[in-house]
Amino acid sequence: MTESTMLTLIPLPTVLPVVAAAVTMVMGRHPRLQQLIALFSLTAIVAVSAAMLYYTDRHGTVALHIGGWGDRDGRGSPLGITLVADQLAAMMLLVSAIVLLGVLVYSVGQGIRDGNANQPVSIFYPTYLILAAGVCNAFLAGDLFNLFVSFEMLLAASFVLLTVGGSADRIRAGVSYVMVSMVSSVVFLLGIAYAYFATGTLNLADMAIRLQDLPDGTRTSLFAVLLVAFGIKAAVFPLSTWLPDSYPTAPAPVTAVFAGLLTKVGVYAIIRAHTLMFPGGSLDDVLMIAGLLTMIVGILGAIAQTDIKRLLSFTLVSHIGYMIFGIALSTPLGLSSTIYYVVHHILVQTTLFLVVGLIERQAGAASLRRLGGLAAASPVLAILFFLPALNLGGIPPFSGFIGKVGLIEAGVQQGSILAWVLVAGSVITSLLTLYAVVRVWTKAFWRARADAPEGQLAGAHPEALLDDADDIEFADREDVGRMPLSMVAPTAGLLAVGLVIAIWAGPMFDVTDRAAAQLIGRVDYIEAVLGPEAVPKVRTPDGAPPGIDRADGAPAGTGGGRG
Repeated sequence: MTESTMLTLIPLPTVLPVVAAAVTMVMGRHPRLQQLIALFSLTAIVAVSAAMLYYTDRHGTVALHIGGWGDRDGRGSPLGITLVADQLAAMMLLVSAIVLLGVLVYSVGQGIRDGNANQPVSIFYPTYLILAAGVCNAFLAGDLFNLFVSFEMLLAASFVLLTVGGSADRIRAGVSYVMVSMVSSVVFLLGIAYAYFATGTLNLADMAIRLQDLPDGTRTSLFAVLLVAFGIKAAVFPLSTWLPDSYPTAPAPVTAVFAGLLTKVGVYAIIRAHTLMFPGGSLDDVLMIAGLLTMIVGILGAIAQTDIKRLLSFTLVSHIGYMIFGIALSTPLGLSSTIYYVVHHILVQTTLFLVVGLIERQAGAASLRRLGGLAAASPVLAILFFLPALNLGGIPPFSGFIGKVGLIEAGVQQGSILAWVLVAGSVITSLLTLYAVVRVWTKAFWRARADAPEGQLAGAHPEALLDDADDIEFADREDVGRMPLSMVAPTAGLLAVGLVIAIWAGPMFDVTDRAAAQLIGRVDYIEAVLGPEAVPKVRTPDGAPPGIDRADGAPAGTGGGRG
C-alpha cells in the first residue's frame, strides 16, 4: 500500500457513515434498505481501519490536511482540518468499527423496539451512523477544535439514541446525560480558548512544540482544564456519577455501544493530550489518585446493585481507573498495557451488555431479584455470560488478566509509594469485580427461579409488572423467551474477538509496545503533521534528544523493557 492510497483512506471512516446517515434518513420508510446501507458502511470501515493499522504499524504516522490555506503567521502552523492516523488511532478505529458493526447486527435481530409498536425508531440507523462518524473522527482529529466537533456529534447522536422509544425514564436519563455533557463541552470550549490564547494554534502537533516555551504553571493549568473536560467524557471519579443513571435505561444495543466506546473516546483524548502536548508528568499524581478512587468507588457501587445493567455500569466506571493508572505511570510499559486494556475493555464490556439484552429476551427482566435458572433454561446464554464475566474479573488466561498483569508490572517498575498503592487498589478491585460477576452468575444462572424473591414476576403478564417502572418496557412484548440467531451470533462474535486478543496477547503487545513508544517519542506524529523541519524543535521534558524515552533509557520503538 502506498502513502497516496493511505491518504485516500484516512477520511473514509468519517465520510462513509455521514453519507450513509443521509441516505438512510431519506430511506426512512424502507427499514430493510436502511439496514443494508448501515451494514455496508460499517463493514467498509472495518476494512479501511484494518488497512490503516497495517500501514501505520509498518510505515509510521500519516497526516492529511483538508482545506489547508497555508502558513498563517510565518511559523508553519497549518490551517484547515488535519486528520492524523498513527498506530493508536488506527487500533482504536479498528476495534471500534468491529464493535459498531457487531452491535448493529444485534440491533437488526432485536428489531430495536423493546416496547410497543408505536415507538419512533426509523431515526435509529441515521443516528447510529452519526455516532459512528463522531467516534471515528475523534480518533483521527489532529486539532482541538475538530476533536470538539467530534464530541458534539457524539452528544447529539447519544441523546437521540438514549431516548429511543420516548419513555419517561429514558427522557429523564437523556436530559441528565445532555446536561452533564454540556458542562463538559463548555469546559472544553474554555480549554480551547485558553490554548489558542496561549499558543496561537489549535493544531495538536504545533501546540506540542509551542507549549514547550510556556511557563510550567501555564502548561499545568491548561492541562487541568482539558483533563476536566475529558474526565467527564471518560467517567473518571468524581466526574462519573452521571453514567450509572444514564446508560441502563436505553435499549440493549445502545447501552452496549455506549458502554464499550463512548468513555474510551475520553480515555483516548487523555492519552493523546498527556503524551503529545503535556509530557513530563506534571499532573501524574493527581491522575493516580483519580484512578484509584475511580476503581474503588466504582466497584463498591457495583456490588451494591441488584439490576445487572446498573451493576455493569458501575464496573465500567471502576475499570476506567485501570486505564488512568496506566496513563499516569508515564512509562512505556504502563502506556502499552493501558492501550491493550482499552482494547480488551471495549470488547468485554460491549459483549456483557449485549448478553444482558439476551437475558431480558430470555427471562423478561434484568433484576437479580427476578432471575434464576438461566443456566438450565439456556446453556448457550450461560456460556455467553460466563466467559466475558470471567474475563472482566481478570481470571487467567483471559485478556483482562493479561492487561492487569501488565499494569501491575508497570506500577511495580515505577516504584513510587503512590504506584504501590495503585497496585494494591487494582488487585482489590479485580477481586471485588470477580465477586460481583460471580454473584450475578449464582443468582441469575445457578439458583432456581423459584428461589428468587420476585421470580414469579419475570416475564409475567403485563398487569403484574405495572407497579414497577423499571419493567414497564416489557409490558407490551410478546418476544420474551426467544433469542434470535442474529442477536446471539454478533454477541458470540465479539466474545470470540475478545478471546483472540488473549490467545494472541504476545503479538498484540508487540503492537501496543510500538504504539506506546511512538506516543512517548512524539517525533513521528509531529513530523507527519508539520514536516521534518519541525523535528529539531521537539524536546523531551529532561532535554533528551527526540525519540529517546527517558523513562527507562530505551530508544523509541523498543517497547520499554517488558519483563
